[in-house]
Amino acid sequence: MIQEVLPFMRKQREGHIVNISSIGGLRSFPAVGFYNATKYAVDGLSEALAKETAPLGIRVTVVAPSGFRTNWAGRSANDSKIKIDDYATTAGKNREDIRAYSGNQPGDPVRAAAAIIKAVEYPNPPLRLLLGAAALKGARLKLEELKKDFDEWEAITLSADFPAE
Repeated sequence: MIQEVLPFMRKQREGHIVNISSIGGLRSFPAVGFYNATKYAVDGLSEALAKETAPLGIRVTVVAPSGFRTNWAGRSANDSKIKIDDYATTAGKNREDIRAYSGNQPGDPVRAAAAIIKAVEYPNPPLRLLLGAAALKGARLKLEELKKDFDEWEAITLSADFPAE
C-alpha cells in the first residue's frame, strides 16, 4: 500500500501514512514472538519511512494500541496444539491470560479511530501514537528496561574493543 500511495504523495508534496502496529511492536510478550516480530517490523519500517519522507511533506504515524475489543485475542489468535510443560509459567500463562481477556479488553475501536484522526489532523503529529493505558504503561516499562540495561552495561559498552565514534 505504501508503494502505491507514495508516488502521489511525493508529487503533491504532502500526505500522511498511518501504519497500525501494537504495543507488541515496542515490547515483547511470551507466546506471541512471531506476532511481536511482525509488529517490530512495522515499527522499524515506519520510523525509517518517516525520516525519508519528512523533507517531502509526508508524515508517518505508527499506531501502537494495547488491548482493544477486536477479534485479536479470539479466534484469530489460534495457537499451536502442542503444549510444552517447560513453558507453562511463561508462554502458557500468557496464552491463557490472552484467551481470558478476549472480549473484555478496555480499548474501544471507535474511540481509537477518533484518536487516530485527531493525531493526523494535528499540526505536529506523533511518529508513535500509543492507544490505551496498557500501551502507555508497557512503553514506559520498556523504556525503564532499556535504561536499566544501558546503565548497567555502560562501562563495558564504552570499554569494548571497538573504535570510538
